[in-house]
Amino acid sequence: MAKKRPQTKAKRPQLTDGEIPVVGAREPCPCGSGRRYKACHGRAAAHAVTELVQRPFEGLPGECDWVALRELVPAATVELTLRDGLPEGVPSVTLATVLPMAWPALRRDDGSVLLGLQNDTASGDISRDLADTLLRALEAEPGTPVQGRRAPAESPRLQDLLDADAPFEPVVHTGFEFWVPNAENATPDVTASLERANAAAIPTVRLQGVDAAYWCETPEKNHLRWVMPHPEEQLLDALARLHAASLSNLGEGTRLVGSFRAHGLTVPVWDLPSGVGAQDVEKPAAEFAERLAAALATDAPLTADERRARGGLTNRQVTLS
Repeated sequence: MAKKRPQTKAKRPQLTDGEIPVVGAREPCPCGSGRRYKACHGRAAAHAVTELVQRPFEGLPGECDWVALRELVPAATVELTLRDGLPEGVPSVTLATVLPMAWPALRRDDGSVLLGLQNDTASGDISRDLADTLLRALEAEPGTPVQGRRAPAESPRLQDLLDADAPFEPVVHTGFEFWVPNAENATPDVTASLERANAAAIPTVRLQGVDAAYWCETPEKNHLRWVMPHPEEQLLDALARLHAASLSNLGEGTRLVGSFRAHGLTVPVWDLPSGVGAQDVEKPAAEFAERLAAALATDAPLTADERRARGGLTNRQVTLS
């Protein structure tokens, strides 16, 4: 009998990681390893998509306000400036805290784009998901909403799309009427969504004298929530110094009660008496900013009283994201 010749397999061309295309998770990996894509090169791609970015808005103008609008402010809009200018047929791009029906984005009938900020995101990078939604909204048919999805791992982020030199100037609204230029022509679903959103909105005002500080009114008491850019440990030390010296309040009847942690930044929170409005805390907030700057510049070890104050503030810290 003739001898069987050994079977040989042609070698696949070797590909670099950057040349390997994305395929289905259960398909063979294009690198030729013989393993499924999800167990081979797809593993790194999946990790890149799901890995949490602690400060997704870092590097954007107004990072603190981005955090505030994402987590704290019910109704606000900001006109966005694209790095490469507006595409033909798109008169404007506007960031909005919330859109009707919780849409991630909306291409209006006139071609303008609304981008929703307070939406669930599919990956660990809010900036990348928002950028992906924005790019798809720019190409959507006028008069249609854009649904969310997980952005590809190598897709642009907001930092790649927005003009880094353009100002970021939030406009806080009392309600969500900015959703519909002509409320009489809104669909029943949008009208119902508008009514629900307006009923749930907490009155909120952005202070003018300091950055990213927002007064809000609740039935029990009012609050000031102030997103700060300083490193967390340094800021907590500074707040502890002021708290121990009875210099952390914003006037009679006010009290620093703790802080939020959101998207890599710290948000000190003050309780205010019900009668204290936004205008009433403008001057105290500006004076507090001066005291805080001095405390931040101090590098002496904390005293025993300051350590106790810091422990109390840390125990009352809540993580929002």
